[in-house]
Amino acid sequence: MRETRITTSAEETIAYARLFAGRLRRGDVVTMFGDLGSGKTQFVKGVAQGFCTERPATSPSFVILNRYSGSDKNNSEILLYHFDLYRVRSLSEIYDLGYEEFLQGDGICLIEWAEMLGELLPERRYEVRFSLGADEHERRIEIDGVHQEC
Repeated sequence: MRETRITTSAEETIAYARLFAGRLRRGDVVTMFGDLGSGKTQFVKGVAQGFCTERPATSPSFVILNRYSGSDKNNSEILLYHFDLYRVRSLSEIYDLGYEEFLQGDGICLIEWAEMLGELLPERRYEVRFSLGADEHERRIEIDGVHQEC
């Protein structure tokens, strides 16, 4: 099922992502696609807020991966892994990160520039697509919920 939301500010994008975070469960993977400046990092900030992480989410562009510790609905620790694959040039760099440990673990993975994963994209994932709107502040966010309940 596809869901579409238009936001008109970074604050609205963050608030929408905070709500989306309520759907996420341990082991979920959220793949994000969109041009530079389309709202991916703001969305991650909102998800992190939804899990009350110990520090605000920031762009990991230069380090590829940031890890945040937060709390789930039962007030148990949950780890969020925020990947930014913008600077990745080959699948071998992704293998070197030990991506399987993160994508198959019990934390939540948030992956910007997920198209860089190519064949490594997990089948079970949320796909979030971002595009610029009619004016410089408007963002279109489309979420495909391919999440399968167990």
